[in-house]
Amino acid sequence: MGGFEGHLYPGLSLFFYGLYHARLVSRALICNYPVQYLPRHPWSKGKWARLQQISYVGLVKILSAFILAAQELHNIHGQFVLISKIYHQRNFLYRKQWQHLTLYMTFFLSGCVDVVSQNLLPQRCAALEQGAQALGMCLFLPLMVSHMQDSEGVELQSHILLTQAIFLLVLVVIAELWAPNRLQLWVMKAFFYMMTGSWLIQIGFMLYKPISGYKWMDDDKNNIIFVTTFFCWHVAFIAILMIWVYGFSFLWYCYIC
Repeated sequence: MGGFEGHLYPGLSLFFYGLYHARLVSRALICNYPVQYLPRHPWSKGKWARLQQISYVGLVKILSAFILAAQELHNIHGQFVLISKIYHQRNFLYRKQWQHLTLYMTFFLSGCVDVVSQNLLPQRCAALEQGAQALGMCLFLPLMVSHMQDSEGVELQSHILLTQAIFLLVLVVIAELWAPNRLQLWVMKAFFYMMTGSWLIQIGFMLYKPISGYKWMDDDKNNIIFVTTFFCWHVAFIAILMIWVYGFSFLWYCYIC
């Protein structure tokens, strides 16, 4: 996730995935459906009915992982190798890029599990999907912790706050393994996915394309303090957004559909 695009695209992926979960849990609350097994009725009974029944969430995850990996590889200049062999030395190279690709691999595997479970198995295995999701988040957390080792100032503070959101998300997806249909957990999961995604986007703007046009200064304590303030604003924004999603879903399912 180096550079502006390296923060923007993963952030958008996580944000929209959280928004998708917010829609699911809103519909489950309003229509009194089990959140994991919402009914899907084909729009027609013709030859396209089977295609309309396919769940595309896993396919979108796979496509997103390929796009993110391609963007990461495109920004690498020179030969992309794991270990250098110069002057009989064995030094690891591109450590952050390998971290990013490892993270995208977890997205890809989670998408593959979703496709197999929702479209290929005779009966959907939600526990398998949640296990793959929890595994991906459990890998995300240590990767992010090690990602901060050579950071300082504004970059360090912003990534500490990002790690905090990821840690809470990890707790939620692990708890979901034992209580898969608890709507409270789904609400928190949607919230933290969107929070992680929106803050990742914000980090990209702060570090690489500040809206003011002036670079954030690491030696200015006011800048570091305002990083935390902006994070709190993001928390409030995501909470308001979830309320709006629920309100729109209520109007849609109760008065329009």
